[in-house]
Amino acid sequence: MAKCCQPKVSNSIWPGIVISIILISITVVIFSSLLFFFSKIRWEEFIYDGYLFYVIKFTFIQASISTGLAIIPAIFLAKALFRRHFLGRKLLLHLCSITLVLPVLVTILGLLTVYGRMGWIFKLCNLLGINYNFTPYGLKGIVLAHIFFNFPLASKILLFSLENISVEQRQLAAQLGMNQWHIFCIIEWPYLRRQILPICTLIFMLCFTSFATVLILGGGPNVTTIALAIYQSLSYDFDLNKAAVLALIQLFFCLSVALLNQNLNIIISVGNSHNLKWKHLNDSNLLKLWDTLIISITIIFLIPPLLAIIIDSLNFRLLQVLHNIKLLQAFTNSILISINSGILCVICTVMLLWSIRELRLRHSIFFCRILEVSGLLIFSISDLVLATGLFLLLHNFINLSYLTYSLLILTNALMAIPYAFKILENPMYDLAERYNLLCISLNIKGINRFNLIELKSLKKTIGQAFSFACMLSIGDFGVISLFGNENFLTLPYYLYQQLSSYRNNDAAVTVLIILLLCFSLFILIKYLSGKKYD
Repeated sequence: MAKCCQPKVSNSIWPGIVISIILISITVVIFSSLLFFFSKIRWEEFIYDGYLFYVIKFTFIQASISTGLAIIPAIFLAKALFRRHFLGRKLLLHLCSITLVLPVLVTILGLLTVYGRMGWIFKLCNLLGINYNFTPYGLKGIVLAHIFFNFPLASKILLFSLENISVEQRQLAAQLGMNQWHIFCIIEWPYLRRQILPICTLIFMLCFTSFATVLILGGGPNVTTIALAIYQSLSYDFDLNKAAVLALIQLFFCLSVALLNQNLNIIISVGNSHNLKWKHLNDSNLLKLWDTLIISITIIFLIPPLLAIIIDSLNFRLLQVLHNIKLLQAFTNSILISINSGILCVICTVMLLWSIRELRLRHSIFFCRILEVSGLLIFSISDLVLATGLFLLLHNFINLSYLTYSLLILTNALMAIPYAFKILENPMYDLAERYNLLCISLNIKGINRFNLIELKSLKKTIGQAFSFACMLSIGDFGVISLFGNENFLTLPYYLYQQLSSYRNNDAAVTVLIILLLCFSLFILIKYLSGKKYD
């Protein structure tokens, strides 16, 4: 009887196998295209190239500093947000959710307006007679931008870890008379510790492969990363051999970090509790003051750059830019690419997770790990390395301008899969544990099960993953920087052209359009999915 109730494995895991094969094949093809030029290299040019080693060293330094300065204050903010419930808290959490996917060019322009040599802080210090020496260019500016992108993300993930601690544990700690330090060390730290290392590897990889940030705020000989060196080799020198070597170096380090992240990604069991909120018993005025200070500094850090974008865009060029046909073309291309890449990303992620959860339920850990690694494998390839591999593979055979649209959809969808994977992984697994036996007894499987169970139950989560993928695509600049041209523009590429020709007022208007597009997309999908993002 038990055998009759068990579904056929072949019918339940084939969607993930197909996607896994595709992802592995793409990775192998990219790797092979890089190795083709790898064999043509004269190694003495690289072994004795001190500048190459300096670029690698600088890439590690800036990524390490950015990671440390993002994760440490994130711990304090997460604890402050957990202890305090105030008006605007949900709005602040929403802001923390979308800072990572805001277009890099948009965010950097906002940071320059606030922290630049003629920015808001400079003008305020000038009025107060204070000498303002900070420059947003170079290592300081790159680190500042990386903190802005990653600090809110780390804070929200750590906040989820604190919320996973059952109220019963905190009640027991209160009964035992534990102070805040003991509560942190004995109860909270074990939960935070399991997330801090995976978050550090994630942020480190994002900073290590950062391209647009370094391109705008760095770019000089002393402020060059591996990603920027790849772009320079292709766009300026057209040195395919050097680009291949640099791409392989970055691929090696990123793959190592991705595998480390996979090993450190420990699932935390959620505490069972019937209480929704925990009211702190040992609250003091000093603790309230400290939390207020942390939250206020965060708001002051996050809000002004976004506010600066809106103010700068309201200039005399507003109407002229809005009537520009190139802006309309770039807007249309960005919308179509983001929607299609978002759909493709969600379909591939759901198919992959469908098979992974079936393997988990059957305790096939080995094969489950293989599919999981294939899902995160693309994470080891930055968007620039992926675009470089496709460029090296196809440029001798076809005119890439004819495939720009398809290549952008494919690459953006692939780069968003790891993020969608993390968003949908636990909800899909929890749903399977809850309804799997019922579906087996009623013989509900395949597409019928997806329509009746998964689609209805995960509609909100799928909408979140879709919006995340779409916003990542809208803000993409790494891929379009290689495949874009005068005849095919997206909003970030059009913005870069405006900045390159010093049309700053026009660029400010374009920045506002991108920002409004991201927020509108976020709110629209939130409304359609019925999701209240907390």
